[in-house]
Amino acid sequence: MRVPDIIMKKRDGGELSPEEIFFLIDGMVSGDVPDYQMSAFCMAVYFQGMTPAETAALTLAMARSGEIVDLSAIRGTKVDKHSTGGVGDTTTLVLAPMVAATGVPVAKMSGRGLGHTGGTLDKLESIPGMRVSLSEEEFIEQVNRIGIAIVGQTEDVAPADKILYALRDVTATVESIPLIAASIMSKKLATGADAIVLDVKTGTGAFMHDLSQAEALAGLMVDIGRMARRKMAAVISDMNQPLGHGVGNTLEVIEAVQTLAGEERGRLFDLCLELGARMVVMGGAESSIEAARVRLNDVVDSGAALEKLREMVVAQGGDPAYIDDPRRLPVAPYSEYITAPCSGYVASVDAMTLGRAAMSMGAGRARKEDSVDLECGLVTLVSIGDPVEQGQPVAKLYASSTSLLTEGLSVAAKAYTYSAEPIEPPPLVYRTIES
Repeated sequence: MRVPDIIMKKRDGGELSPEEIFFLIDGMVSGDVPDYQMSAFCMAVYFQGMTPAETAALTLAMARSGEIVDLSAIRGTKVDKHSTGGVGDTTTLVLAPMVAATGVPVAKMSGRGLGHTGGTLDKLESIPGMRVSLSEEEFIEQVNRIGIAIVGQTEDVAPADKILYALRDVTATVESIPLIAASIMSKKLATGADAIVLDVKTGTGAFMHDLSQAEALAGLMVDIGRMARRKMAAVISDMNQPLGHGVGNTLEVIEAVQTLAGEERGRLFDLCLELGARMVVMGGAESSIEAARVRLNDVVDSGAALEKLREMVVAQGGDPAYIDDPRRLPVAPYSEYITAPCSGYVASVDAMTLGRAAMSMGAGRARKEDSVDLECGLVTLVSIGDPVEQGQPVAKLYASSTSLLTEGLSVAAKAYTYSAEPIEPPPLVYRTIES
């Protein structure tokens, strides 16, 4: 096989065989296929697309380019969840303990934040002493012992994805749905879960702004997982406003603990019920979505879900005092409110703008090597459709300096618009896809 022939075939709309795709990915990882040829391949895929069979072959080739984590030693059906990223999206810290408290093992490998989206590992490291790097043996032992572990992926998982993503980022091919699906699912398949629930975001703060594109991506990823013999489900959820109130690492941990303690019952909790119910059913703890929702509410009401988070924090070296009283977690010292300039109704709470505001104060990173200020961020105090009075606080920002606070305020204020007429809030969930 010759690489130019494979590129030409895809450029002209042909369907590549699994052998051709594996040849290309193996060559990329080994260095035999140079970046400029892979860039040409990405552009050909961007314009011509890929069939489901091609995308599945690409996903498997990328998954098999490195370590395949073997979780067979963990008892039961191992469940995992993946979000395509958003703002105030603290679902993992709430969802994983809820599901584990029902008896379904949650063996989760997560990532760090990049751009305006937050990362689970950064949030966990807001808890003093928390360790997010475990050996495979420690990871398996912990899940068998307490039913839950959340750790970082090793560099050996799907190395082809890291190479291809870097090329897509500089060749304007990031938005290709087959390449997005292969990127996400290659890591999920390589990390060994038996069942995967996908939270595919759509809206202003999501990677996929268009609902039809989000539906196409979700359907394709579910199909890939089914071809790889995984139990799959997808929930297409709204990201036209932040999911939770907290935006920023420590602030999101505080909200997660308060949610598990039963003190918060908003959009964040409601989405965790939708995602968690599917994880509980696929894990075999309940036979219906309705029964699973009841079970998840019960583990929160009884305190079992919060206790499961506490167990995980202790097992991974974190100080449980910050779970017992999350107000002890330090937040940035300088703060100020944004207030409504008029009376009326909240027409928009632009998630992307608020994410950028938090990032401008240090809560996110533009590059993977950037450091993050765990203590800064913002708390939204209103949602789309809420009535407001002139001068009413709509958000509170926290920063480590007055200059950063001023910068964040100038960005965040643009996220809010108002209407004299009542506004219908967007739905939380647009569609679900069950395999």
